[in-house]
Amino acid sequence: MQTFVPDEVEDDILTDLMEEINELYEASEQTLIELELRPEDNELQRSLFRSVHTIKGDLGLVSFSPLIPLLQHVEDLLDFLRKGQIEYTSTMSDLVLLTMDRVKAFVENIMAKGKAEYDKTLYEQLVMAIARIQPENPGEHERFLTEAVLMLNPDLDLKAEPGARENQALTGATKTLANTGIPKDISAEKQMDILFFRELMKTIEHRSNYWSGRGDRIAKLALHINGIAEKPIEEDQLAVACYVHDFGMAFMPLKLLHKKDPFTDNEFNLMRSHVYKSSRLLEHLDQWDQARKIVMQHHERTDGSGYPLGIKEDDICEGAKLLAILDTYDAMTHSRSHNKDKQLSRKQAVIEINRQAKGQFSMKWVRFFNQAMTTLLTRN
Repeated sequence: MQTFVPDEVEDDILTDLMEEINELYEASEQTLIELELRPEDNELQRSLFRSVHTIKGDLGLVSFSPLIPLLQHVEDLLDFLRKGQIEYTSTMSDLVLLTMDRVKAFVENIMAKGKAEYDKTLYEQLVMAIARIQPENPGEHERFLTEAVLMLNPDLDLKAEPGARENQALTGATKTLANTGIPKDISAEKQMDILFFRELMKTIEHRSNYWSGRGDRIAKLALHINGIAEKPIEEDQLAVACYVHDFGMAFMPLKLLHKKDPFTDNEFNLMRSHVYKSSRLLEHLDQWDQARKIVMQHHERTDGSGYPLGIKEDDICEGAKLLAILDTYDAMTHSRSHNKDKQLSRKQAVIEINRQAKGQFSMKWVRFFNQAMTTLLTRN
C-alpha cells in the first residue's frame, strides 16, 4: 500500500469537493438504475459520462492524482458507450459505482486524516484491464469487465447463474436496479412507475435530515423477507407501498416532525393523518390499489389499537402487517428527533421488535423477520 499526502487544501474546498462527489454519486446511481430499464438511452449514457468526467476534473483541480488514471479509463469506457461503440451491461454499472466508492473513501480519508492509503499496483492492474475493452472485441467485454469488478470487490459472485446476482442486493454488493426496492421480474411499465415513486420519495426524504435512504432500506428488506415467506404479497404492490407510505409526512410542519417532546393529542391526530395523505397519492391509480391498501393499514395493530380504522389482525392485509414491522425497525435503527441519542443497533432493534410484538405485530411476520435478520446479522 502507498500513502498519499496532498498539498495543503483548505477545508471548505475539501467540503465542497465531497459534497459534489456525493451529489454526482447519487445522480449516477439513479442514472444506472434507469439504464437497467433503458440501456440504449443515449442521454442517460451521456449523463453518466459527464458525472465521471466531472469527478475526474475535480480531483485534478486539487491534485489528488492516484485515482485520476483509473477515472480516465472509466471515462474512456463510457465514451465508447455514449458513442454507440459498445453496449451497456449491469457489470459496467458495478464497475462505475465501485470506482466511485473508492473515490469517496479516498477523499473522506484525506478529510479525516490528512492522508489516504491506496493500492498503486491494484489501480495499475485495473487500468490495464479496462483498457482491454475496445469496440473491436465485443465478445470479450463482459469477461474483461468482470475481471475489473472482481479486482475492486472480490466478494462479488459475477459468475452465478442468470438472475442470481440480484439476490446480493441486501449485502450492498451491487448497486444497480437490484440495489433498490424495485423488483426485477415485473413489466418495464411497472418498473418505471415504481422508479417514479422512488424518485418522488427521494425528493421528499430531503425535507428531513432523518429520512435519507429510508425508502430503499425498507423496500429492499421487505422484498427480501417476502421472498423468504415464498412471496405471499405481490412484490410490485409491496414495493410501491414501501416507497410511498410516508409521503404524507412531508406535509407536516417541520417543527412537529423534529419535536423531541411527546406529542399533544392534537399533534398526534395531525401526525396520524399522514396515512390518508399517503394513500391518496395512489387513489386514482387502479393498478396500485393493493399498495394503497397496504399504505392505509400499515399503522393498524393486531389487537385493534392501531389507526386509522382500528381494525384487528384478520382484517389487516399481509403487506401492511409486514410494513408495520419494518417501519418500526427502521425508526429504531436510524436517528430521529425523538431518539437522536437512543437509536438501537440492529440486534437490539430485533430484540425490541419481538418484545413489542404481542398485540402490535403479526407473529407470523415477526417469525419471517427474525429468520431474515438472523441471516443478515450473521453475514455482516
